[in-house]
Amino acid sequence: MSQHFYIHPDNPQQRLIKHVVDIVKSGGVIAYPTDSSYALACHLGDKQAIDRIRQIRQIDDKHNFTLMCRDLADISNYAQVNNDTYRLLKSLTPGAFTFVLKATKEVPRRLQHPKRKTVGIRVPDNIVAQQILEELGEPMLTSTLILPDEDEALADPYDIDERLENVLDAVVDVGVIPYKPTTIVVWDNDYPEIVRQGKGKADFIAQKDKQ
Repeated sequence: MSQHFYIHPDNPQQRLIKHVVDIVKSGGVIAYPTDSSYALACHLGDKQAIDRIRQIRQIDDKHNFTLMCRDLADISNYAQVNNDTYRLLKSLTPGAFTFVLKATKEVPRRLQHPKRKTVGIRVPDNIVAQQILEELGEPMLTSTLILPDEDEALADPYDIDERLENVLDAVVDVGVIPYKPTTIVVWDNDYPEIVRQGKGKADFIAQKDKQ
């Protein structure tokens, strides 16, 4: 049975944030808010928790997770960032973007793209998510809360509770979040490309299908 935490979206209660982080640190799987949808998350190094997320979403080991980071300093620990990449990240974070970058050695191999050695990185523009990451002190492994045979993430925390209370350890409730997918920016060559246009806007980056 999952715990349900009602957290104020603009003024998060710090004691509740600490409870959520304790659950993550102890190997739990949580549903929590981002700037684009609700998502599933767990501790980066907990293989059992990662496998639980795979089971909930019914995805195989080829699915790429995202590292949800606090800031640019976090990103530079887990992704290769040069001056050009840094300027791009600084201009677009926090925000509804997922950046696919070359991974550093800090990223477990099982979490990298098997051929390109890349990793997905995000810095969410959501106060509650930022507070959780700040209290945790490191990135969380994240996957959008899209259930099998569905096209959109669950938007209502009560639906999340009803459908997943037996497989989650906590639901962080900030109200309904309509699903708006992130914009995915891939930079594993010499320049960035938008491979999926979503909520995040960056008109100065070329879209792959428009080149």
